[in-house]
Amino acid sequence: MIPLRDEIFIRENGQRVAFSEYGDPNGEPVMFCHGWPSSRLMAQFTHDAARELGVRIISPDRPGIADSSLVAERKLLDWPPLVSELANFLKLEKFRALGISGGAPYAYALAWAMPERVRVIAVVSGAPNIAELSDHSGLLALYRWLMFADQRFPAPLCRLGFRLARPLLSLRPPRRSRSWLLKFLQPCDADSLRDELAFEACFESQRRAWKASAAGVLADAQLFAQPWGFSLNELRVPVRLWHGDSDRSFSFRVAKEMAEKIPNCHLRIIEGAGHYSVPIRHIREILADLIATPTSQNL
Repeated sequence: MIPLRDEIFIRENGQRVAFSEYGDPNGEPVMFCHGWPSSRLMAQFTHDAARELGVRIISPDRPGIADSSLVAERKLLDWPPLVSELANFLKLEKFRALGISGGAPYAYALAWAMPERVRVIAVVSGAPNIAELSDHSGLLALYRWLMFADQRFPAPLCRLGFRLARPLLSLRPPRRSRSWLLKFLQPCDADSLRDELAFEACFESQRRAWKASAAGVLADAQLFAQPWGFSLNELRVPVRLWHGDSDRSFSFRVAKEMAEKIPNCHLRIIEGAGHYSVPIRHIREILADLIATPTSQNL
């Protein structure tokens, strides 16, 4: 679908930040933190629910992803200053944040670094703080292998692997291949991705990320296993966690461990739901809860 707004913001340091908007242009602002590997187009699946609820979704590409400038050796805590500049550009004094899957650390970073501007955050099927995780068995086997490779293989070899993967993963899958791709997912996730808009939000946003830069996708991946620079028990902004009990990327046990660390947190485990089906099937409920939750100043 065509976003309501799609443009490039130039930061004070000259870096480009691409962002798109969905939902209600005059609604309650929500910064959308896309997953991995993904890009700003992932937020398109929120459009109908956001428009109905009066929510303005603002979805920026992270550095090195799609149309945003690649930034060498960036850290997770480089994200809040970027979002702060974007919010200033959009004349937003305060906003809420929504992190999906790999966008979770970025939503947490906003909550930690900008409690005076971030009202509430929602994290859906969220990636955990791996550096503080007690047990990695709840992570998808692919993620555990990527962590092993990053720790054991020389950096040039890792870069080569991502560059070799890029041509294939940058291709747009033919429509007739969609049913074949969905066979690799568990039924609850496959069923949710049979929706045209949901499929495009997932796979087209991934393709855009790979097409732009393998280096950007790799840099984004490497941040997940690095120390974040803060702990979840330091958060002072209300956090709403949503997770499926059948999530294969990050098990619900991982979500419970994260929830126990966060002081002001509400965790909802959805029965029979997987990694993709929670955000796709429950996005209206998630957004309604996000804008209805009292801010930290009111608690």
